[in-house]
Amino acid sequence: MKVEFDEPKCVAAGQCAMVAPDVFDQRDDDGVAIVLDDEPGPDLHEAVREAAAVCPAAAIRLVER
Repeated sequence: MKVEFDEPKCVAAGQCAMVAPDVFDQRDDDGVAIVLDDEPGPDLHEAVREAAAVCPAAAIRLVER
């Protein structure tokens, strides 16, 4: 799995960081998400899929390999 993140779309809701904190975090200054691991291991795939699903801005795209 490859995580692609469209930063300009991010509305800083923080849903991704709450659902998958090993893969996403938020910048302190503006709350915009950052990707900590763009190729997470299989043990994180379910959480990353959920993070993408709950993103209100649809800023997370997953490429399944």
